[in-house]
Amino acid sequence: MEQKISCRIEENEAYVRKRLENCDDFIIRPMLLGEGRKIRCLVVYIEVAVSNMVLEDSVIGKLVNHMWEMPSHKILEFVKDNGMGISDVQPLDTMEEVFASTLAGNAVFFLDGYARAVKISSKGYPNLSVSESDREKVLRGSKEGFTDSVKTNSALVRKRIRDTRLKVKQKILGERSQTVVQVLYMEDLVRPGLVEAIEKRLDSFIIDGVLDTGILEQMTETSWLSPFPQFQTTERPDKCAAEILNGRILILTDHSPAGLLLPAVFNDFLQVSEDYYNRFAIVSLQRILRYGAVLMTMLFSGAYLAVTNFHTQVLPTNLILSFSEARQGVPFPGILEILLMELAFEMIREAGVRMPGPLGGTIGIVGGLIIGQAAVTANLVSPIVVVVVAVSALSSLAIPADEFSAPFRLLKFGFIMLGGTLGVFGMILGLYLVLSHLAGQKSFGIPYLSPFAAQNKEGYCGERDSFIRFPLPLLNKRPVYARKEEQIKIWHKKRKKEEGHVHR
Repeated sequence: MEQKISCRIEENEAYVRKRLENCDDFIIRPMLLGEGRKIRCLVVYIEVAVSNMVLEDSVIGKLVNHMWEMPSHKILEFVKDNGMGISDVQPLDTMEEVFASTLAGNAVFFLDGYARAVKISSKGYPNLSVSESDREKVLRGSKEGFTDSVKTNSALVRKRIRDTRLKVKQKILGERSQTVVQVLYMEDLVRPGLVEAIEKRLDSFIIDGVLDTGILEQMTETSWLSPFPQFQTTERPDKCAAEILNGRILILTDHSPAGLLLPAVFNDFLQVSEDYYNRFAIVSLQRILRYGAVLMTMLFSGAYLAVTNFHTQVLPTNLILSFSEARQGVPFPGILEILLMELAFEMIREAGVRMPGPLGGTIGIVGGLIIGQAAVTANLVSPIVVVVVAVSALSSLAIPADEFSAPFRLLKFGFIMLGGTLGVFGMILGLYLVLSHLAGQKSFGIPYLSPFAAQNKEGYCGERDSFIRFPLPLLNKRPVYARKEEQIKIWHKKRKKEEGHVHR
């Protein structure tokens, strides 16, 4: 049973001090206010989360200073009536509400003779300010990135979509972390039932703490054995705003600078926000390169083994002789040679990510050159293998989303085994299995290979925005995520000549 707030401040103070025993980061500050200092008050807050109470520009400072010389009989009336209009001030009825408010970074004010507490918003916990996203660099477009504050992040989206049809639903998840989670969507664009489906998934589990969007992603996805992500991760508010206008849903989590976009299909992960800020010809070329990078990452090393071990007849004679000469004296078979170099490059990549700042890039470049050159000089691997592995690694870096390149880097090792043992037939078998898996995947009811497979018959034109991006005036329909009756997003105004009128 929830503890009600007493009108006697001694009981409230005793209960608060008992609950906050050994919580030295909390400040419990008794005060005597009013003319003659006869009214007992109590303020409870976390030290670093609340502004200095004596400052004139703080909300609680203004409240305390206003009541400092007020006659005692008027203080209670002031708190009941006028005090609620100072700022973001809210009355609380139970102690559970009191502790939830203080743990959220607010101050709580108790007054003797008043059977409620008053929540007064303050600066909240320290967090990073708005800065550029390091993961999603663009040459053209906004440089703003999300922060660690969920309310700041939703405000960055609201700044770009100034429409009351943009809805923000807030939930508290995590039994102990009490993390604020927000669901953003356009009320008139989102497909019927989609908001209810994600809310049902968010309510389907109980967990101690939600510390990042990655936890929500893993707890709410259906095909958790699949390596392919069912949510798209982004740190860019402009991209989130654009996708919300396409009928998608955005999930933001406190303490995380990354938002989750859903539904998410194969094509979404190979697009970036500046694709719509540049002309269609160069964007189409860039997208073709990204799709090629996906194939190269997954297949290039395995295809090299398949051709050199089983199907040398497809190569020119001079090239075969060059490969043979380069492998003279190498003690390992080709498949082991490729695996060793691929693992070495993956370790260099991981080391570069974990090292701080510019040192990470230096380790990646220098480490790759040194290991590759040393391995060739020691006659452990052939030079062509270093080239093949380097091309494969470079292709994985050309995929915009890291969470999307990871599955193909993982599948690469499977194709190395298939190509090294079964040749081209193994590669075809692997491609069949991967495509079959992708064809069976769905993200919140949307086929994962849309718009390439399972074409929707409702008039959507998703193929205009796939590996070839049509000119922007022709992208006048929203993707399959939006409601059928809200397909059109660009209207072209026709100029009408007024006959019989002379304009001066």
